[in-house]
Amino acid sequence: MHPKNPSVTRYQESVLATNTVLRNTYLLLSLTLLTSALFAYGAMAIHAAPLHPLWVLLGYLGLLFATQATRHRPMGLVLIFLFTGFMGYTLGPILNLYIHQFRNGSELVFMALGSTGVIFLGLSGYALTTRKQFNYLGSFLWVGLMVGLVAGLATLFFNIPLLMMVTSSLFVLISSGMILYQTSLIIHGGETNYIMATITLYVSIYNLFLNLLNLLGFLSGQRD
Repeated sequence: MHPKNPSVTRYQESVLATNTVLRNTYLLLSLTLLTSALFAYGAMAIHAAPLHPLWVLLGYLGLLFATQATRHRPMGLVLIFLFTGFMGYTLGPILNLYIHQFRNGSELVFMALGSTGVIFLGLSGYALTTRKQFNYLGSFLWVGLMVGLVAGLATLFFNIPLLMMVTSSLFVLISSGMILYQTSLIIHGGETNYIMATITLYVSIYNLFLNLLNLLGFLSGQRD
């Protein structure tokens, strides 16, 4: 029997670890998306009032940082479900608003949902099959995110439709880039914690859906 080559053994262990992170990430992502959908449906069913943007921001950042701090412990799993449940609850009133504000509100929601699914599956499939590295996107994405956050804050104070459209378009591009970037990190061993990988993909999907819905409302919404 020939002795094992240490470099080959390390490579096999690396591939196994990567596949494990990838499998756990997609399993957890599926469960968190389901949780988010259930909370959104519950908020819609009881006609929950929209939360103040400040409370949404505080809840988002607080649960996000808490999940990140416990990402290596079982508590991290509890917090990620609290985080995605909270985000789903905040989405419910927004969906009700679109459904009641536009004659074709339900169609807009399903179009945004379908488009989000197609974009996510397409980008993830591309990263997985080509195994290209998208690490170079990191700096561009963070700069774009900072610009997008500033523009998003501006839309809270200035009701300018063009600015809102530009901001939504920017976040669609950023979210799409984050899906490629995060999937590439997992494939190439740059992300080894499936809780953090799940949060990044979840937030990207959430923002992608919400901003696609905003764009569809601007472009195709039929107001009563």
